[in-house]
Amino acid sequence: MLTLSDIAAAVAVVFSAYSLWQTSLRPPVLRVFVPPVISYASPFQNSNFEAFAIPVTITNEGARTGTILCMTLVVTDPTRNVSKRFYSANLGQWTNDKFRVGEFQPFAPMSIPARSSLTNTVQFYARTGETVMQIVQAAGRFQFKITLDAPMSRDLGIVDRLLNKTARPLIFEMVLPELDHRAFTSGAGTVALHQKEWQSSTRAV
Repeated sequence: MLTLSDIAAAVAVVFSAYSLWQTSLRPPVLRVFVPPVISYASPFQNSNFEAFAIPVTITNEGARTGTILCMTLVVTDPTRNVSKRFYSANLGQWTNDKFRVGEFQPFAPMSIPARSSLTNTVQFYARTGETVMQIVQAAGRFQFKITLDAPMSRDLGIVDRLLNKTARPLIFEMVLPELDHRAFTSGAGTVALHQKEWQSSTRAV
């Protein structure tokens, strides 16, 4: 027959296990946030080179460090029903002057410690060999999908294999109110796209 002390001991074990999980064993839980406004540059009209500068905040709500090897961006123009793939090339806000002299920090794998966050502007460049010359040809709305290449933790063997979740992409839509190509040759060399409701975009991955 169970006594009160037995029940209390069992409850204490459960709480201790839960505390250990939350403070030390829980796998990385990453959340991605994109603000309402991003930048677009197209300095070469006769090539497939385009760049999106997207401020990104990534939080890790897990108890172990999360690693991001790279990021992939797919931009879709629903009006023309075409998509174009981009890769995480550099870090930092885009300007024509910095682009000409190469004053950007190359994107490299990044680690996000437990219960912390990381914020930076990621420049996505069109992949070489993409057949779509310019995904942005006129004002309109565009769909974005950012996927993180974040390897799963394997420290706990079968436990991690059972509990780790496959990263899900962040999907959001932006509006380009107008497109004046002269903007790409003056000032910062970018135009701004904004979320329809001027809200940030986020999804747990």
